[in-house]
Amino acid sequence: MLREAGYLRLMPPRDLVIQDLDNDVEFFLLRPKDIATYVGAGTLDIGITGRDMLLDSGAGAVELVALGFGDSTFRLAAPSGANMTPHDLTGSRIATSYPGVLADYLQRAGIDAQIVRLDGAVENAVRLGVADAVADVVATGTTLRQAGLQIIGDPILVSEALVVQRANAPTDPAVDTFVRRVTSVLVARAYVLLDYDIRTSEIEAACRITPGFESPTISPLHDPEWSAVRAMVPRSDVHRVMDELYERGARGILVTAIHACRL
Repeated sequence: MLREAGYLRLMPPRDLVIQDLDNDVEFFLLRPKDIATYVGAGTLDIGITGRDMLLDSGAGAVELVALGFGDSTFRLAAPSGANMTPHDLTGSRIATSYPGVLADYLQRAGIDAQIVRLDGAVENAVRLGVADAVADVVATGTTLRQAGLQIIGDPILVSEALVVQRANAPTDPAVDTFVRRVTSVLVARAYVLLDYDIRTSEIEAACRITPGFESPTISPLHDPEWSAVRAMVPRSDVHRVMDELYERGARGILVTAIHACRL
């Protein structure tokens, strides 16, 4: 994603500090859990980490841009077959690597439980007798099931990768440029360009199907009864849109990937 945004085009494979001289930016590769702390302290201007790690840090950093990858949920799990609800955990020991997120949830939910802080392998805490339940980041839930646990209750937190910045940080043109570039990559990945020919009498109906961002581009063809249309379309909807256009009589429907954009 950073390369698509014009950064780190010459990234050494093993360096943990990279000077991007073309963009006058210095990159540090750090443990994800530490990034929000550095950013919140003002040591680094911005960082990329998970929402779960940002909220758990309590470091005074805030979310700038959601990046759409690294999806996970933070959930409670108890021994399989116990048929428990989150409120049944009152008086229990709950093991987690995210005590900040869990403590906030327990307070909001009115659950009085003891938090057992662990650095890893949280799913084994119940089997080893350290805790009665766990709260952990879950992608598929396979690891929890293998440990004899089942998820209980709704997700405590839905997480993904974020660009984060110190709260109330002053305006920085370099940060604005970084955010704009990364946002353009997200848009380019989420949209495609759709070109098609359609009878001029069907232009209004076609524009309702492909409204684009501001408005579709319409160009006359040599045959005055036909026009060419170009519009940005969500990648996830492109086949449905193509089907609707074809039923309206559109022909020569072409889809083109977008490599970069500014909107």
